[in-house]
Amino acid sequence: MMAFPMNSKLRLSNSQSQHKLEKTYHIYTNELAEIVYTIIMPELPEVETVVRGLRKPLIGHTIHSMWYDWENTIHSPYAAEFSARIVGQTVKAVNRRAKYILIELDTDVLLVHLKMTGRLYVADVDEVQHADKWVHVRFGLDDDKQLRFSDSRKFGKVYLTDDTEKLLGHLGPEPLSDDFTLEVFRERLSKRNKQMKALLLDQTFVAGLGNIYADEALFRAGIHPTTKVEQLTDDDIVLLHQTIQDALNAGIQHEGASINWYRKPDGTKGNSQDHFYVYGKDGTPCQVCGTVINKIRVAQRGTHYCPNCQPERLL
Repeated sequence: MMAFPMNSKLRLSNSQSQHKLEKTYHIYTNELAEIVYTIIMPELPEVETVVRGLRKPLIGHTIHSMWYDWENTIHSPYAAEFSARIVGQTVKAVNRRAKYILIELDTDVLLVHLKMTGRLYVADVDEVQHADKWVHVRFGLDDDKQLRFSDSRKFGKVYLTDDTEKLLGHLGPEPLSDDFTLEVFRERLSKRNKQMKALLLDQTFVAGLGNIYADEALFRAGIHPTTKVEQLTDDDIVLLHQTIQDALNAGIQHEGASINWYRKPDGTKGNSQDHFYVYGKDGTPCQVCGTVINKIRVAQRGTHYCPNCQPERLL
């Protein structure tokens, strides 16, 4: 984590006002937020791609050992109990819920959240990879391979639980599931009145969307990011329900966006970033109409949109 700059602006004398201190701190926290958010957290398409890449090397194999060197990566239970419980369990399935990887074992589920810089991959015991320098948890498998969790920033977490509902029950519906019907979407919208970009980022509203695919879904639907729920027409709702799924499916088709840290389990890059309409395209012509793509901040996130294709709506 980057430290705040300790220059003369922060070394305030007692005679200087508290207001000035708060204002200076606010400036630096905003700068830090901008830096942090340039590291893209994997979203549903990236996590789904990782899950698909882990099924073949993991399913049917038994965990026979566990090693860690950063105990804070282990969310729950405590490290000693975690290790004692997971050793001897066999992988039955590998699935996803929202942005979580779920490795289903005999009696427990190993959950992994990659956060900003996490990578989860399987390698031979004696194989050395570039990402190994940041490995903080490692599981030995019965075929002389290892499941490695690498995380430079150390924000990622692993969990071991026999009740995933306790950890994930707060999450909204899966946007690519059959249960995420237009009627469900309408009903959930009726209970909210946030700006649409902020609402799509809310994991209790719908699970798995993040900054990238929220921008892409809104562009495809022609909805300005600051539009409020009450401003949506029924046609908007129908179209946005579809474009959320379209944007996510396109991300999966292109195996996720390798803008900075994200890699597939085999170490190669996804290429979803080569197919975006607006995300990261600020200052360039819209692919549909030629208008220059704008970038603003919504819900403390850099937000990309086309002023022509997504006109702002006044209350």
